[in-house]
Amino acid sequence: MALMPVAEALAAILEGADPLPAEQVTLEAAYHRVLAQDVASKRTQPPQAMSAMDGYAVRAADATLGARLAVIGEIAAGRPYERALRPGEALRIFTGGVVPDGADAIVIQEDASRDGDVVIINEAARAARHIRPAGIDFKQGDVLLRAGTRLTDRDLALAAGMNYPELPVRRRPLIAVLATGDELVLPGAVPGPGQIVLSNGFALRALARAEGADVIDLGIAVDTLPATTAAIRRAIDAGADILVTTGGASVGDHDLVKQSLEAAGVTMAFWRIAMRPGKPMMHGRRNAMRVIGLPGNPVSSYVCALLFMAPLIRALSGRAEVHHTLESAVLGIDLAANDQREDYLRAVLTRRDDGTLVATAVTKQDSSLLGNLAAAQGLLVRKPFAPAAVAGARCEIIRLPV
Repeated sequence: MALMPVAEALAAILEGADPLPAEQVTLEAAYHRVLAQDVASKRTQPPQAMSAMDGYAVRAADATLGARLAVIGEIAAGRPYERALRPGEALRIFTGGVVPDGADAIVIQEDASRDGDVVIINEAARAARHIRPAGIDFKQGDVLLRAGTRLTDRDLALAAGMNYPELPVRRRPLIAVLATGDELVLPGAVPGPGQIVLSNGFALRALARAEGADVIDLGIAVDTLPATTAAIRRAIDAGADILVTTGGASVGDHDLVKQSLEAAGVTMAFWRIAMRPGKPMMHGRRNAMRVIGLPGNPVSSYVCALLFMAPLIRALSGRAEVHHTLESAVLGIDLAANDQREDYLRAVLTRRDDGTLVATAVTKQDSSLLGNLAAAQGLLVRKPFAPAAVAGARCEIIRLPV
């Protein structure tokens, strides 16, 4: 089977990945959830003209320099005055107080002085000064939050101001993560001869959660067809939207994931991609469940998860933006010509004094090197058959999550 180009592999994985059903959740539970529909304000904010400062509500025509106005009462936030302001009068007002009928300006307290029940104007008022008009923030019916928005903390404040105690959001995708291999032990264990400590699952689960998924850890399956197939069936029984396997994706005698997936009823779409790192990656489907079979090498596993699993989670979540953003940078070092595989080099990102973004590929690109992956801030993308490039040449990068 020929190597599948990266763009075609991603398109195959995303094909038919419609947003999951909507559900209502409280504002407290809505952080980083994805809106399922546009949200229009239920109210005007502020609902009436309000004072932006502590001071005196006046008629600008009366409040000339040196004018003396009778103070007839006060207005605090939430306690409007009961009648309109008349000529020659002023009302003590505090920030957030409703500007009374008849008043068209606020004289701040620093520009006035009191003499009993009289306020003396030390700086002439200007009409509309220090007044927040009704609806200056938003009006009833304004659509302020759009479907596909992943809600930030500021969005939640806005929704609350729009008078929404709950919001319609997409159900979180459920991701099941399965590691495979006799050589794997959990962190904290003492590895035996030839064994290594499992690291992939921790990055994959964290990445999935950061993208907005719920996660099931299926643990480690030993290298037998029954054990691997049984673990895959646990994902099916749990109703996982995505099953992510790591390890066993190559073509060796002990690489049993593809056989196990097919034994569990998964129809495979492809299992080799024209990319580095990550050539032995698989994809298939079983009814609504999508499968991404990642390589076992930790860098390959993570890079493939970032490039394919993360966009799939975003699509199922209903995100408006699904694909990673490519940024322009310049090379920090010379690079040799590329071969037929699209390359994703781990790179350190810096800024020149003029603001130019510089991407410097780390010197060791082996797909087993976790230290270099952790130290990198981006992936330097090189297209198939890209010619040799010198330091300072333009390049494209994908930022790694922080």
